[in-house]
Amino acid sequence: MSTRLTGLVKVDSKGRITIPQTIRESLGIESGMLVAMLADTNKKEIIVSPILAENAKVIEIDVSVLDKVGALAKVADKLSELKVDIVASRCASITRGEEGECIFIADMSHSATDVETVRKALENLDIVTQVMIRQFEAPSF
Repeated sequence: MSTRLTGLVKVDSKGRITIPQTIRESLGIESGMLVAMLADTNKKEIIVSPILAENAKVIEIDVSVLDKVGALAKVADKLSELKVDIVASRCASITRGEEGECIFIADMSHSATDVETVRKALENLDIVTQVMIRQFEAPSF
């Protein structure tokens, strides 16, 4: 069973927030670590997920799928098979029963494959209609 922690933080003049110490400690977030942020503008929420691998190869995968039972599972199974670690995700129906979309923030540091192979493998799934992948560059501080 997961534990829920909450905190209220203020955004500073540069748009920064400080993650409360209790939350940082419970998630293993340390100074210098990368964290992925996935924003849902409709829900007005941000998902923050720590990237635990020091040599992380972080990508964003935007997948359009047929809105059918099991579509998300097929995409997740394929990413798992390719050893692509899903760090954060957001999926939604665009047109109920017709079209859906999933956005994944993923780490490829444990995968023996490259981004193009991942793209082609997802495109070959019968429920996928479009795949876009963007590779992130680690920010320098």
